[in-house]
Amino acid sequence: MKTWRVYLSGEIHSDWRERIEHGAADAGLPVHFDSPVLDHENSDDCGVEILGVEENAFWRDHKGAKVNAIRTRTLLSEADIVVVCFGDKWRQWNAAFDAGYASALGKSIIVLHDPALTHPLKEVDAAAMAVAEEPDQVVDILRYVIRGEL
Repeated sequence: MKTWRVYLSGEIHSDWRERIEHGAADAGLPVHFDSPVLDHENSDDCGVEILGVEENAFWRDHKGAKVNAIRTRTLLSEADIVVVCFGDKWRQWNAAFDAGYASALGKSIIVLHDPALTHPLKEVDAAAMAVAEEPDQVVDILRYVIRGEL
């Protein structure tokens, strides 16, 4: 039986990932989940911690973004499905970029966000195969896609 690879991209300040992972496990779905580095400080500091200090914030962030992109590009390219979650507290430019990158790779994308974000995310939603409002809906989509069960 195939093990599906699902990349979970997006905001890191709520439990949406855990809800999807636990729901898939409870359903017995053959899924392997990947994500970006979820420790915010590690993600921000990886470039300067590994490659050296930068005085200018732009170059500090640039180094970190490039090191993080090694992981992100690799895992996105290996994914069968990409789930991109947008929260309402911060602008997730990285999540929007991941959705665009996944779309360019021809990946199946499920977008997850509150209905209040429908208008600002209309282009992202248009590239998605499904737009969900709750993590449980993502689990239901995975169950259906993998097993054909409603």
